[in-house]
Amino acid sequence: MLMFRRYTMVMFVLLIVIWGSGIPIIKIGLEYCPPILFSGLRMFLGGLLMAVVAALWGGAISFSRTWHIIGISAMFNVVLFTGLMTFSIDYLPSGLAAVLIYMQPILVGIIARIWLGEALSPKKITGLLLGFIGVVMISVFKEVSEASSLTGIVLGITAAFVWAVGTVYVKSVQEKVSILWLVAGQFIVGGLVLLLVGLWAESWFAIAWTLPFWFSLLFTAIIGVAFAWVLWFVLIHEGQASSVSSYTFAVPLISILLGTILLNEKVTLSLFIGSVLIGLGIYLVNSQAAASSEISGNMREL
Repeated sequence: MLMFRRYTMVMFVLLIVIWGSGIPIIKIGLEYCPPILFSGLRMFLGGLLMAVVAALWGGAISFSRTWHIIGISAMFNVVLFTGLMTFSIDYLPSGLAAVLIYMQPILVGIIARIWLGEALSPKKITGLLLGFIGVVMISVFKEVSEASSLTGIVLGITAAFVWAVGTVYVKSVQEKVSILWLVAGQFIVGGLVLLLVGLWAESWFAIAWTLPFWFSLLFTAIIGVAFAWVLWFVLIHEGQASSVSSYTFAVPLISILLGTILLNEKVTLSLFIGSVLIGLGIYLVNSQAAASSEISGNMREL
């Protein structure tokens, strides 16, 4: 039992690190590939790998009854979210992009209150307010960095909002479809849509098939999508989902740290304080989450 708990802790830490490293590594890939094509490639590849997992453990699925659910989820959680997120990362330092994008748990609390009638406890309300103050600090103060354009900030916040809408939608329909098949299907469908849009709007020949590009693509597809989701489901099975969610605040902090190490990004006072406030807000919003409600409560595609 002690050995198993140690393995669970290793998986717990590994998943948080994978989430936190995703955005800086995506930033590396964007230096060698147009953003929409890069999004499509990594989502489609990750979806194919998840389809193998779903075929083994996801049970039977009737696509004739669930295609619309997969399609809607793919539109919000992959096409819109991944597209907006990738452009935000392209405009902003990876640490700042991560802070804005990982406001998603805070926005889920607001949307779930409106859509699903979920209660907002004083603790969650405090978390929402802290997150809002953190975003204001990051957005208003000019010392964030010269690369932090208003466009990138708007894209990052919009990506978080779209992701939150998609997450609440999945929570509302999760009893109607196998979650493993839903995840695999949304990545495959969304990845194909992004690839088609990318082939139309961007040039395939603009991709530089270098070693850093392959590393970024394979890491974000295999590790960031497929492997991370396998870890997530194992932790759900062991009743650890709420524990992982409560530590989501660490994800943007890891992204900031790796951004400074790998990409030489600057951390300013306003970014640091805003990140701490948003991280605390995420912790307060998620700390009361029950494991049973977290199966699709925090959808992690990075």
